[in-house]
Amino acid sequence: MMVHTEFLTTSARGLNRDHPALKMFQKAKKLGVWDPATIDLTQDRADWQTFTEEQKDATLRLLSLFQAGEESVTLDLLPLIQVIAREGRLEEEMFLTSFLFEEAKHVEFINRFLTEVAGVQGEDLSRYHSPSYRKIFYEALPQAMHRLTYDASPIAQAEASVTYNMIVEGVLAETGYYGFFQAYKRLQQMPGLVQGIGKMMQDESRHIAFGVYLLSRLIAEHGDPVWKAIQERMNDLLPYALGVVQEVFEPYEPNTPFGLDKEEFLNYAMNQFVRRDNRLARARSLTMEQLYREAEEAEAEAAELTRAVVAG
Repeated sequence: MMVHTEFLTTSARGLNRDHPALKMFQKAKKLGVWDPATIDLTQDRADWQTFTEEQKDATLRLLSLFQAGEESVTLDLLPLIQVIAREGRLEEEMFLTSFLFEEAKHVEFINRFLTEVAGVQGEDLSRYHSPSYRKIFYEALPQAMHRLTYDASPIAQAEASVTYNMIVEGVLAETGYYGFFQAYKRLQQMPGLVQGIGKMMQDESRHIAFGVYLLSRLIAEHGDPVWKAIQERMNDLLPYALGVVQEVFEPYEPNTPFGLDKEEFLNYAMNQFVRRDNRLARARSLTMEQLYREAEEAEAEAAELTRAVVAG
């Protein structure tokens, strides 16, 4: 039977307002309160009518990956929140409440675009879910996250966070966002979609930064066994992440809609992977005090990358 013996906020320790997760929570309150229902899609509906059938198909393909992906991360986050709560890490749990709220909004926004702009009604979009995509979202992600319901070990937490924060968000989502901006903002089309994706990307920058913090903390607390598990998980999933990008382009080669270049996106995805891996490697030599500063730097870096992509 679960009982509480004390509450952190009324204990001698108190709430740590300098905790990086609590600082992310403060930013989430300021930046994460956008409403998917208020984004104007009027021009998007007009732009959709000008698209070729191939452009419509490519847009539906990418959106179907995001729609199911956002649903998956919304469904699969709860076990991590429960582990963090059981460990009494209130500052981290407070941030994760905003995390889950934001993922649910992403589901809503993509669904709204699909129904109100693309006119998708009763259509099975899972036909766009390629083998590599299914390996990550149908298998690897739910398996890693729901393992936490019976195994809350540091290695299990690390493998879950790598899958969720580093691969799904840090590689795949970031590359997909880049694709949206390259396809539509450059052509000055789909302003509502571009606006919504920009808001989603802003949210995800905090989510990725939290993942970097969480993994760095686990490395600092538990050392080489966790570091080894992180490296193995990253390297195991990288081929599937790159496979998702490859398989998005395959049906349209050699003339990809919107003039997108497959090699550019594969390189972008790989660069995101290397960036996250390098930052985690630095955690092996950090004290907890240094880790807090590193977490803030990771969040600032992710936010700056977002601004750069959004600005074009």
